[in-house]
Order: sequence, then C-alpha cells, then structure tokens
Amino acid sequence: MAPDTPLEKIFRLNKDQKAGFSKLGIVTVFDILHFFPSRYGDVYSIRYIKSVSDKEKVTLYGRVRDIKVGKTFRSKIPEATAIIEDDTGKAKIRWFHQPYIAKKVSEGTLVKLEGEGKRSKNGSLVFINPDVTAVSKTPHGVGDSLFEDSSDQFLHPVYPESKGVTSRFIRYKIQQLIQQKAHESLADPIPQDVLKRYRLPSLGSALIYIHSPRRKEDALVARKRFAFQEVFFIQLQKQKDRKTREERPSFSIKPKEKDMDSFIGRFPFSLTEAQKKATDEIISDISKNIPMSRLLEGDVGSGKTAVASVASFATVSTHPEGQDFGNLQVAYMVPTEILANQQFENFIKYFSHLNIKIGLISSSGCRKFPSKTNPKNSTKISRRQLLEWVKNGEVSILIGTHSLIQKTVKFKNLALVIIDEQHRFGTIQRQDLLRKDEITPHLLSMTATPIPRTLALTVYGDLDLTLIDQMPEGRKSVIMEIVSPSKREETFSKIKEELKKGNQAYVVCPRIYAPDPDQEKALNVVSVEEELQYLKNKALPEFSIEALHGKLTPKEKEDAMKRFQDGKTDVLVSTSVIEVGVNVENATIIVIEGAERFGLAQMHQLRGRVLRSTHQAYCYILSDTENEKSIKRLQALKKAKNGFELAEFDLAQRGAGELYGKRQWGVSDMAMEALKNLKMVEAARNEARKFIEKDGSLNNYPELKKQLKKRVQNVHFE
Repeated sequence: MAPDTPLEKIFRLNKDQKAGFSKLGIVTVFDILHFFPSRYGDVYSIRYIKSVSDKEKVTLYGRVRDIKVGKTFRSKIPEATAIIEDDTGKAKIRWFHQPYIAKKVSEGTLVKLEGEGKRSKNGSLVFINPDVTAVSKTPHGVGDSLFEDSSDQFLHPVYPESKGVTSRFIRYKIQQLIQQKAHESLADPIPQDVLKRYRLPSLGSALIYIHSPRRKEDALVARKRFAFQEVFFIQLQKQKDRKTREERPSFSIKPKEKDMDSFIGRFPFSLTEAQKKATDEIISDISKNIPMSRLLEGDVGSGKTAVASVASFATVSTHPEGQDFGNLQVAYMVPTEILANQQFENFIKYFSHLNIKIGLISSSGCRKFPSKTNPKNSTKISRRQLLEWVKNGEVSILIGTHSLIQKTVKFKNLALVIIDEQHRFGTIQRQDLLRKDEITPHLLSMTATPIPRTLALTVYGDLDLTLIDQMPEGRKSVIMEIVSPSKREETFSKIKEELKKGNQAYVVCPRIYAPDPDQEKALNVVSVEEELQYLKNKALPEFSIEALHGKLTPKEKEDAMKRFQDGKTDVLVSTSVIEVGVNVENATIIVIEGAERFGLAQMHQLRGRVLRSTHQAYCYILSDTENEKSIKRLQALKKAKNGFELAEFDLAQRGAGELYGKRQWGVSDMAMEALKNLKMVEAARNEARKFIEKDGSLNNYPELKKQLKKRVQNVHFE
C-alpha cells in the first residue's frame, strides 16, 4: 500500500472516527505511522496463565475458545465472553458493552492479550475488558509452544486521543498496518551514511521500535532517530534559506572609524566589552556584499538598543553606492506601540545632533523628527506624507510596529532591518520586511528572551548568534523575595516606604478581570481589576495608582504609560503587557502576583523592567502554590545569575515546549525532546550544512527534497 493512501480506503471508519483522525492530523498511512505515542504506560510482563498473580498487569499469548455473546444476569448489560488457554492453563475473558468483540476474534485464533488479571478465592483467573489482538505466532518458538524466556517485557504505547478516536483504537490500527508491512513501503528520508555515522536505526526498524517496543531501550533509540530527523529537516530548511539569502546582493556599509568613535563618544556611558564585541561583529558583517543575518541576545538592560543605534549610524552615515550624497536607510520593527514610541524617543537622543530624519509609524499615527517649527522635538504628520518621505529617501530611520510591513511602505535604499523581540514575529512577517527592496537588506534580530543554546541553534539556524553577557557598569542586582500569603501585608508595607522615597512600582497580574465564581473550573488567580481596588482602598491608598492592560485602546495605553513615565502615576497595575521593552528608570519595584501562572522566561523579562538604572531594585514574587515543582522553579528564578542560566534550568526541568510554547516556535514534540541534547542539535546542524553546501537544490537527494517540500508546506518554522 502507498504511504499517501487515505486511511478510509483501508479501514472502515464511522463519521466520528473520521473526524477524530482529521483533528489529530491523521489522513493517510504515512500520517498514522508517524503519529507517535506521547508516553508508554505500565510495563506488561509476558506471563504463562498459571503464573499470573491477582491484579497483575500482563501480556499473555494463547488461543481463544468458547466465544459467546449475551447480557449480564442482573443488570442486563451487553457482554462478550471467551476462554483463553495456553500450555499451562485457562482464563476467562469478559468484555462489557463490547459484544462486537466476538465478531473480531474467531474460534481458535492465536491472540496476544494485554490486561489486568483477577484471581478468585478458588484460583480461577478472569480478565475484564482486556486488549486482544490476533497474531500469527508467539514471540519465541513455533506453533503453540510458548516462549522460552518469560522475563520479556512489553511497553504499552499511549497515544494522544480525540473525540471518536481512543488510544487503544489508534494502537490497534497501527498494529494492523505493521502486520501488513505498510512501514516497509516508506522510503527512508535520511541517507544511509548519516544513519550509520550516528548509529541510528532505519525508518522501518524505528517505526516498529516506537510503536511496539519490547524494551525501554527500543523506544529510546527510536525516539532518538526521529528527534534527529526532525531537527535535521528544520536545519536543512534554515541552511537552505541562509544560502539563498547569501546569494542575493546587499549593501556594503563601511563607515569611517573617526565618525564611529565620535558617535559612540557622545553616549552618557561606556560600552561594555560584550557590547564592543557585538558592535565589531555587526560592522564586520555589514561591510560585506553578503546580507548579514545575526541574532543579538542579551538580558534586559544589557544595552542592545545602544548596539542597534551604532549599527544604524553606520548605515545612515553611508551613501548609496556610486553617490556622494544621500543616506542608506534603516527599518526598526518592534512588537508593541509602547515600545515603538520608546525606541523613537531613544533614537532621537542618539541622533539629535545629526542631520538625520527619523520617522515613527504605527496604527495610531505617525511622527517625524525633527519638527520644522521646533528642531528639538518631533511632530505629528500624516501617514501619506511620511510614506512619501520614506519612499524618496528623506527619512533615514523608520521605527514602527507591524505597520512597517504593509505594502504601502516603500523604501528607496533599505540597507538594514532591525527586529526587536524577534520571536514575537513569524518568519513570514520577517521575510515581508526583508523583501521591501530589490537589494536584500542586512538583518539584525534582537531578543531579551533567554533562549537555550539548542533552541537558538534550531529555531534560528539561519542566523549567526551574538551574546551580550555583561551588564553596564554600576547596575545593582535586583533583590528578590518569594512572598507567601502570610507575608503579603508586610511586603506592601516595605513597598510603601520605597514609594515614599519617590520611587515607582509595577504590579503584574495574570489576568485582567476577576473570574466568574459561577463558572466551572474558573481560575482563582488575582486580576488587575481586583488588585487595583485592593491597592487603592487598602494597601496603598495615599498613592496614585492606574491600570494598564490589553483591553484598553492604543490611545488609553499610550496615555497611561506616559503618565507613569512622567512620574504622575506611582503604581502601575498591569498584565504582562509591560514585559517587552518598557523603560522607566524611576521604577525600582515590581510585584508579580500569581507567579506560578507565568513562565520563568516571562518573569525574568518582567524582573528586567526595574533594572533600568543604578538604583537598588526589588522584585517580589507572590505565590500561594504548595506544588513542590512550582516552588523549585521560583527558587531557580531567585538564584539564577542571568537569563541564559535560567533558560537552561527550565529546559532541563520542563522542556522547551512548556518554557516557550510549542505553537510559538512551530517545533514538533519530537524536536522539542531533541533540544535537551546539544550534541544531537549540533550534529543535525552540521549534516544539514554539508548537504546544502554540496547541493543547495538537493536535486541529488530526491527523497530529502520531497520530504523537505512536504514539511515546509505543513510546518511554520517559528
């Protein structure tokens, strides 16, 4: 049978089963064979009937006799009964509510039974609703003789379920296909020499190992093979994208060293060694005609914006090739309007002494610096006018949100694209911005989200990595405290004393509104709405307190943030909307309510909001959790020296899928498993790179090319 044969052509499926399979993404033979167990249940020891103990979960092999269909004596429940026998004895089988079983197993059939045996006082053995599968032979020996080694084990695969499709049903169908040797019709996409190099099983063997493992080692080696395969294909696509990008022409940006020193010399601080190294790598990259693709990682407050401004200066101080006038242009994309406004103000500070026009574009309006009437300030302008100036090259730096990737935004000489908090944008959005011009611009992606090295190498396989692993001189470590419910009032008393000194505070909550008490399974967590009332009426009544969250209009959010930045609001009660980029130097306190509801990476980001100055900062983690695992995570947040250390801890404890969310990265469960294995990720990356360097189109590897094309159509990388 062909791999692309629809399942409904092989099996009789009712309406619910078809819908259930469809929901699980299972349509063809290929799909179901690649639908892997999420875990393995109890180990079922293979036993003789005579050796089965009471309430022992076992696997038996024997012949079925005396099959009957009827109803129970008292409750009249439909049931099927049978006898299973081997060389050592007999046992009774009862299937309640499953009379159809009798039609599936005929008299005298050799079967494998998996279930829990129950012994009565007189020693008779019965199995209630066991799994029974017809087999052609027993594991060892021939005919009716049983296996020699009764210590063999059977791992019980458990599959994700959907309405109409149970784990048992999926397992039964997969076993049928394997018995029909359907797995042997699949071409192995991984070349044999690669499998041999890393001691990985062939596709056919791996499918048997993963769906019918006799030992834990079988399941592990199969998962290792498929994990390698997943990462290998991601890397193939990433390396292919990189090669395609590097073959396009780009701008050669070679700023004068004297001008660069003068620009950096105006900063009110000295660059750290890590910032200098990052700047050198970026300037080296953009001086070539090959488009730069670099990811700049650094903790909140480590100075990524300063590095981005240096790269921007190098770009806008360079004339287009063949001209001694005009500027190359920079596009700077950020995920939120709050951050767009903030970066616009930052860039005005960096470039105000130069004859450079800077634009801001977002859904709520446009601005330009400098204003004609007041050269020290910016001014509101129409979108049409701003777009005209961008198109003719008058605006050298354009900062904005998703508005930057609209088709109406056209540049004259776009030479550098900077994307802040890059993981918040998908690949398609990133590509839309990079395709704004015929000549491919250089790309600088930045993130303060701590990413484990394996995830960075996988998801950002097409980018070079640069780390800023130093904080600016004079920054003090945040003082952290995990606060139990009994210490709540005492904590807000401490906060009150800090506010009296003129400092400001953030209070972050997991949700906006109070949960409906009548709603089933409503999460009992603190909301912005409740916290606002508690602070105003009880904890901090003498201070100015305001709310900020995603349900406010862009104008309301902007106004609330402006009042906080100007010091008119003492306490800002917010959701995690303040997680990215908000910069208020006077805010030295952050309270995170319901901390167990936030990921470690997210809390690390939130903590960074109060690391924007040389003042002592405080972070209070409020949680009433008694879960030991949650408490360990919160303790790790307190102990970790930096975000990278924290990310590695969370990867080891929970896996990247829980740390970042599988949907966010578009990486499968199997690939997520591989992210705990740096050697595997590096091996897959190196192999993929070799293939693309040797044959970028993969024409000499038709099965690789075919599988890659299929995966690109089905998977959104990022």
